Amino acid sequence: MSLVARHLEANGIATVVVGSARDIVEHCGVPRFVFSDFPLGNPCGHPWNAAMQTAIVRLALSLLETTTAPRATVRAPFEWRDDPDWRGRYNRVRPEDRERLLALGDERRKRRGQSPRVVAQR
Repeated sequence: MSLVARHLEANGIATVVVGSARDIVEHCGVPRFVFSDFPLGNPCGHPWNAAMQTAIVRLALSLLETTTAPRATVRAPFEWRDDPDWRGRYNRVRPEDRERLLALGDERRKRRGQSPRVVAQR
């Protein structure tokens, strides 16, 4: 998305990116970026929280309207569910869950007619 934003900007279309992967988005050099410190896939906030989502979209539109310098980043003023330790649990696979999750993935691939996973020997 960041590279698309840069392409659009180069062709005269103003953009603002709302996202969570700050290091990646800033590295790509987007002109305007609203950073939400949330799990990936939730850049505008909590699901079904219309007030938070509206506030983040308004922040993005305000940034689009007022930014005068390139590569401007603004941080959204929200925390993820008032849980500062969400990163420690996000996408974590506990050793006791590993085999169950691998079996679920194998079953899904089988249903889709895909090849089974290849397990690296350790």
